[in-house]
Amino acid sequence: HLHQARASTLLHMCVDVCEAMAYLEDQQFIHRDLAARNCLVDTDLTVKVSDFGMARYVLDDQYTSSAGTKFPVKWSAPEVLYYTRFSTKSDVWAFGVLMWEVYSLGKQPYEQYDNIHIAEKLMQGHRLYRPQQATESIYRVMKACWHEVAVLHPAPNPDLCLSVYVSVCLSLSLTTFSFLFLNYKHFEIAIMQGIVKTPAPNVHV
Repeated sequence: HLHQARASTLLHMCVDVCEAMAYLEDQQFIHRDLAARNCLVDTDLTVKVSDFGMARYVLDDQYTSSAGTKFPVKWSAPEVLYYTRFSTKSDVWAFGVLMWEVYSLGKQPYEQYDNIHIAEKLMQGHRLYRPQQATESIYRVMKACWHEVAVLHPAPNPDLCLSVYVSVCLSLSLTTFSFLFLNYKHFEIAIMQGIVKTPAPNVHV
């Protein structure tokens, strides 16, 4: 699917995932294994998040695993690598890596490094490079997910994520990060004009 997709389709795929993750956050669940391999793509290219084997229900938006717990290193935030501490914010980090997978058309993240060296590289400030299919604006969204301090990972707010999609529909040359904070009325206008529809949460059980 990815090799046949256009830029707007790639973005819409990411929006589908972000909506689903915002829904999970609202239901107080942490996925802990968000990656392209755990998403299902329908015939109309709608993407649904699946595989909840590692998901946890939390009351305080944080879950610390016991020592020796296995987790997907290349999709994990530094606080997971060092303290096995999961939260919605670590899911947001994984979402940034998933975006990279989508815009790289399915490449393996950090393909030049093995798992042992990933944590060291991340703490040195290394991040995934900009995929060829991603604009600078899209890449800024990815990098915003990869702050070392968990509190700085942006929350997966569904209205903001849909606004990102709408803004791309309305403008072909976004150059700033401010499009994440579009006025909610712009989103309503876009719905009225039929630019985007409000879908059900893309969660597959």
